[in-house]
Amino acid sequence: MVTKTGSPNLLSPFKLGDLSLKNRIVMAPMTRSRAGEARMPNALMAAYYAQRASAGLIITEATVISQQANGWQNSPGIYSAQQAEAWQQVVAAVHEKETPIFLQLWHCGRASHSSFHANNQLPVAPSAIKINGDYIHTPIGKQPYETPRALETEEIPLVIEDYRQAAVRAKIAGFDGVEIHGANGYLIDEFLQSKTNQRTDKYGGNLANRFRFLQEIVAAIVTVFPANRVGVRLSPNGSFNDMGSFDYRETFLYVAQALNSYGLAYLHIMDGLGFGFHSLGEPMTLGEFREVFSGTLIGNCGYTKETAETAIKDGLADLIAFGRPFISNPDLVERFANDWPLNPPAEMNIWYSFDKEGYIDFPTYQ
Repeated sequence: MVTKTGSPNLLSPFKLGDLSLKNRIVMAPMTRSRAGEARMPNALMAAYYAQRASAGLIITEATVISQQANGWQNSPGIYSAQQAEAWQQVVAAVHEKETPIFLQLWHCGRASHSSFHANNQLPVAPSAIKINGDYIHTPIGKQPYETPRALETEEIPLVIEDYRQAAVRAKIAGFDGVEIHGANGYLIDEFLQSKTNQRTDKYGGNLANRFRFLQEIVAAIVTVFPANRVGVRLSPNGSFNDMGSFDYRETFLYVAQALNSYGLAYLHIMDGLGFGFHSLGEPMTLGEFREVFSGTLIGNCGYTKETAETAIKDGLADLIAFGRPFISNPDLVERFANDWPLNPPAEMNIWYSFDKEGYIDFPTYQ
């Protein structure tokens, strides 16, 4: 690829553990809702990821680890042997382009609704605290948020086992690694943050206890994949799903420092504010995480080619993940490399069309 840009760092190769990345551009995980009601990966999804495989690394859309984890229509799953087998076509399509691909493991926690669950069971959470929001899209239309059921202490190891089993199936499917979704107000984030975790058992209260759930998930998953094939995503600045805790800085620096000892593939930080900001103080920066985490850092959320290049050049990030620009620009890497203009952003109403429209029908540069 001939580079005509001032982005030599962004477009340079990178060694991620024992994986060789052809550039430092990561395709960020983005829920796209094309897996149907059976939550089954399919040929449409394989085409979508293959189109974007000039990225150095692809992280899939969030993928639910169990039926209890559901909370988004038509998102894919990894809780059955059939789903694991169906993911193989996606992995093969990306590997054909010599690009590694990680599966993002997801539990929606309180960001769900009883209509997603058998016998209309309530969604689960660390504590029975409802999302303060207008509505959630459900299989029965827009519905008000419900107060979730707090997980019993003895149930938590069962959820951790669901994560481990999901990692086993991801390995069977051929994924190069997994990303643990600890961001955006879903279950792990709910355990980490004091706003949503008001437990009095060993999973609540002080920082060590609030971190315990994620810690035990990491410990379970590294029995399946080596640690250098496991990443964690965090959103310290985010307000999505009614998040934001007064002690956010202390919390997330503690978490990053605690994760530093595992030798993980990376820590994926949503440091940008394009996904909402809780405004409880100054935004956290990659530099703060760089001081406590010595492994690979991925920055994400609202980066441009120029700001990404600067972050890598200044040593703040090793990789930069791009989300929305990849929706309408399957050839985003080539556009960056050749200074080609980007396609106009896709309208949000077609992001989740459930079909090829707004998914695999964006043109490459002509």
